[in-house]
Amino acid sequence: MSAASGWDVDALLDDPGVEVVVCAGSGGVGKTTTAAALALRAAERGRRVAVLTVDPARRLAQALGTQPVPEADGEDGPAPDEPRRVPGVDGSRGGSLDALVLDARRTLDGLVDAALPPAGAASVKANPVYASLATSFSGTQEYMAMERLGQLRAGRGTPAGWDLVVVDTPPSRSALDFLDAPTRLASFLDGRFARLLMAPVRFAGSARSGTGLRAAGGRVVGALAGGAAAAMDRVLGGRLLRDVQALVTGLDEVFGGFRARAEATSAALRDSRTAFVVVTAPETEPLAEAVFLVGRLRSAGLRPAAVVVNRAASAAPGLDAGTARAALARLRGGARGGSVAEREAAQVLGLQVELLERVERERRLVGEHLGEAGAATALVPALDGDVADLGGLRAVGAALAGTVPSSGAPA
Repeated sequence: MSAASGWDVDALLDDPGVEVVVCAGSGGVGKTTTAAALALRAAERGRRVAVLTVDPARRLAQALGTQPVPEADGEDGPAPDEPRRVPGVDGSRGGSLDALVLDARRTLDGLVDAALPPAGAASVKANPVYASLATSFSGTQEYMAMERLGQLRAGRGTPAGWDLVVVDTPPSRSALDFLDAPTRLASFLDGRFARLLMAPVRFAGSARSGTGLRAAGGRVVGALAGGAAAAMDRVLGGRLLRDVQALVTGLDEVFGGFRARAEATSAALRDSRTAFVVVTAPETEPLAEAVFLVGRLRSAGLRPAAVVVNRAASAAPGLDAGTARAALARLRGGARGGSVAEREAAQVLGLQVELLERVERERRLVGEHLGEAGAATALVPALDGDVADLGGLRAVGAALAGTVPSSGAPA
């Protein structure tokens, strides 16, 4: 398998009809660096690119310019979750690169501030349950990534706008977690549990405003709802129940239009304007995850553009492990009692045999897992250290394109 088997990455990045590239995969396989490398390569080929990353390594964040840097007046520049122009990008072909880091809490805070008057926004953000929703509620990070992507697609934050957005999705076993997050988060607000929590408040208002049989019915239903609330009060604790009720009431207004925004973004992600790149590593578990992701994407009617296998072992072409082993056996046979140079040559050749055997083992493993996946595969050779600057990202991009040998690896 060649360094880039069946995937013309430059054709993808140059296609003006491709507006979004989504990098999906489990954690620890180089997904963030792959997204950054694709974004940089697209920018230096003439696209106006924004890359949205999730938790980049410190040195990669510095390379992308997303670390706070003191301004001349002593103040920090824009927050890491606001787009920043990446310095050092070759813009000779008219391209540019802006980078930002996903901050789910700040994104949610922005939605609250935009939807509510200052006093209401302050009340929601001071709610003890709000912090848990913003930082640890299942689906919140994915939803906020979707929300941020929608903002970037609209060109918010720059007068010129972007014509390509590259997204590093939160680590997940299913790429569809990213696509389906709005629905899951909505269930917290309008699902059965939230309606039950709010029942005493809503029915109390109905009973107070009604007359006759309607008021009586409201009092009966309110009493039943009150009984349920009393039971939950004993389980959750009165303070927690009141906090949850207050939060659901406040967020009702905040998320009034979120379904429409999410549906618009989801529609764009599910058509030809979006390309999905599944990122993995040449090991059994990550490869199995990649196969699962490709299958889930296909089952949803989505076509993955490629599977990127990071940190693959590589060796100079023209020599296979069997030939190297035979040469080593001959050398060792003639080197018994031989010169120091001959013994050292045997040691070097022994290391080469180990490397070639690893290359063959990884290629076989990749073929076994991805051979039936039907997606183009790109192998990125393992680098000597972490990618910490634009030069390292360029090397990764070149390896993805199969244009030059690379000795570095996504972090």
